[in-house]
Amino acid sequence: MNERESDSLKGLGERLDRARGARPTAPNAAPSNDGTASALAFGWRVGLELIIAILVAVGIGWAFDRWLGTRPWGIIIFFFLGIATGMVNVWRAVSGLGMAVGYRRGQPNPVVGKDDEDDD
Repeated sequence: MNERESDSLKGLGERLDRARGARPTAPNAAPSNDGTASALAFGWRVGLELIIAILVAVGIGWAFDRWLGTRPWGIIIFFFLGIATGMVNVWRAVSGLGMAVGYRRGQPNPVVGKDDEDDD
């Protein structure tokens, strides 16, 4: 790229920056729905984790029943294990809300900026 092209690109960038800064904001613009979308996504995640844990557990119970011939005990036992597993998944998702990926107790929380330990 020669110097002339570089200067024309710089000029274009400066003009774009000025145009973006001078653009008026719309007075009737709709408010951002980022919080609503995030809450809805989290609700779907929690619900799906609970339902999928139950369905997988019932599927495993059904397979055990077919294999061992213990119908319906495998489905019943694994149904309740699926509920327990789903509830643990929901608890982990809710209690870890706002935590960064890879967060562990005792390390500073990069989202909040504090340790999760008590100062006794």
